[in-house]
Amino acid sequence: MSICALNIWGAAPSSRYEQLAAPFRPLFAQILAQAAEADQTRASLALVIRQLNELGLPRWRLPVSHGGQGATFAELLALLTELSAADSNITQALRGHFGFCEDVLCAKDLDWRAKWLDRLGQGALLSPGSTEVGNQTRGDFETRLHRDADGTLRISGRKFYTTGALYSDLINTVATGEDGTVYSVVVDLKAPGVHIVDDWNGFGQRLTASGTCIFDNAPVEDDLRPTHQRFGYGQSFYQIYHLSTLAGIARRAALSGAQELSQRARTFTTGNADTAAQDVQLLQVIGEVASQAYAAHAITQQAAQRLEQTAQSVIAHKQALHDDDPHVALAELEVCLAVNPVVDATLAATTALFDALGASATASNKALDRLWRNARTLANHNPRVYKSRIVGNYLVNGALPPAQWRVGVANA
Repeated sequence: MSICALNIWGAAPSSRYEQLAAPFRPLFAQILAQAAEADQTRASLALVIRQLNELGLPRWRLPVSHGGQGATFAELLALLTELSAADSNITQALRGHFGFCEDVLCAKDLDWRAKWLDRLGQGALLSPGSTEVGNQTRGDFETRLHRDADGTLRISGRKFYTTGALYSDLINTVATGEDGTVYSVVVDLKAPGVHIVDDWNGFGQRLTASGTCIFDNAPVEDDLRPTHQRFGYGQSFYQIYHLSTLAGIARRAALSGAQELSQRARTFTTGNADTAAQDVQLLQVIGEVASQAYAAHAITQQAAQRLEQTAQSVIAHKQALHDDDPHVALAELEVCLAVNPVVDATLAATTALFDALGASATASNKALDRLWRNARTLANHNPRVYKSRIVGNYLVNGALPPAQWRVGVANA
């Protein structure tokens, strides 16, 4: 066996992981081969997401009885890290779907849970749609629900960050009801009155379809759920999902850097060898980048163990854990501890890889800059600057992490 064939990224998260992951790896290799060109041309991810759906990835957390593998968080995040090392856009496009699956697994309403386990098991894909841009008050939503004359529930409004909507069947969105309650609802993306605008213009994660979704009196599935019924560890889940994606980006930086260095023919007279692949200083750079990728993955996997304990407690006992529950608080604190080391390692890795390479590595057709752009964009989604403060406030003052954060303008 070639030494490069060995897995240096840490032990598998379970004895069955390699068997579960094996069917996906040929497709991951195809995705990687197209990733640079896709980033430059803004190619659609619809085909590969459909292929991943056919292989069962979106159902991994579901019970075997509903087409899933009953995957643990560590197993899921390890596979998502592998996918992110191929193309992190795809992982991000599926984030809202996996969050909805988690909500279904934790639901106390057993009829609602059974209904959605069936639909998810049959391959339905969902995207998220909560955030509204503009000057609305924090925690308020201008998107509204109402019933028309024949009793049909309808929705009107505009959402942004509807990540993956172009590749999904349904959108799980949030709107204010006629009674003033904020509800979580599901809308068919092909329904009349639904319009998706691919206007995401960030410099990273270009292919995630994280743009606008407009609802113009569109029909809504009539199973309203107040948002406070959603799974209590959602904040931790969505954050650690980002961390697994970042860990994959860091791994790609190490692997791409190594590949580029091994193929580099030109060397400098100030170097240490006649071939770049034997230059000890350049080898050190690649090794350091790999260490950063290893650290990002290891930290994410450690935090995943805590989140798994929380999820098992909720799912097994059908408990509606709230933000002040010790299980939820511990999961949030541990994920907060993980955020800055993972982000720092990934941003460092995606920058340092260029120190081992020549100016040719900056060629646009290689698109190695996409790794830093994608990492920087993901790191901005949930403000990491607050995470260490939250941990410090707990250690010094015993303050539990704040509830699910909202974005908007403060009340006057």
